[in-house]
Amino acid sequence: MTKISEVFQEYNFSDDKLTLLAGPCAIESYETCAEVAEKLKEITDELGINFVFKSSFDKANRSSLDSDRGAGMAHGLEILKKIKETYNVPIVTDVHESYQCEPVAKVADVLQIPAYLSRQTDLLIAAGKTGRVVNIKKAQFMAPEDIQSVVHKVEETNKHILVTERGSMFGYHQLVVDMTSLIQMRETNFPIIYDATHSIQIPSGYGNHSGGNRDYAFPLMRAALTIGVAGIFAEVHPNPPKAISDQDSQLYLSKIRPILEVANDLFHQNLKMKAVYDHEGLL
Repeated sequence: MTKISEVFQEYNFSDDKLTLLAGPCAIESYETCAEVAEKLKEITDELGINFVFKSSFDKANRSSLDSDRGAGMAHGLEILKKIKETYNVPIVTDVHESYQCEPVAKVADVLQIPAYLSRQTDLLIAAGKTGRVVNIKKAQFMAPEDIQSVVHKVEETNKHILVTERGSMFGYHQLVVDMTSLIQMRETNFPIIYDATHSIQIPSGYGNHSGGNRDYAFPLMRAALTIGVAGIFAEVHPNPPKAISDQDSQLYLSKIRPILEVANDLFHQNLKMKAVYDHEGLL
């Protein structure tokens, strides 16, 4: 299994630390991003967590044409660059089209492939060729074992890969999390990340925008960490009901500290269990 320290070779990430990819769903303003980055940096430094700041410059897959898509690539990258330099944190952001990969890679340390686009060969290849870390989100319609062929499209040119579970469609407007997928996807030989906030979405639940149930995020996160994952992805906002996207699923910044404290404890408990039982194939 490729280790987090190998995926993030240039960033001094430690394998015995939880990895967190977190921030506002969409770039709304520098001020909002800075507020979240500052608080998350403070907490993760204190708890000893590998931290990557996340926000998207374009929400290209909005349910409605009328929905706010964010800052746009040019302005969004300016904001992300400033966050990176001010808080000394690596950056992860989504790419939606092949032409975006090269300019985005000049700022972002991790290029994220949205779940809806995780079978787009040209996009995967372009992201891989940048040499940046590529976080592949498993599509909601994809079986866990099918992510292997997706990973292969990137690893032909790039071994710096993360694989993220973000729930599976269960009929219309409903996602469920098959926790066995976290085990099955280890066959990719790359670190597995659990997306705690997209997994609890209700896709297009309100017709022109998606809903969600924020109350499910923390319990499912704990379950994933108990099973054993390398890291957690979570969207965090100072005031989620006023966010331009994912209002029902983003976590409150004011409540994130105890969530991360428990997550960190569970990650380290799993490390201790692996040291005892992993050689017997029990975990």
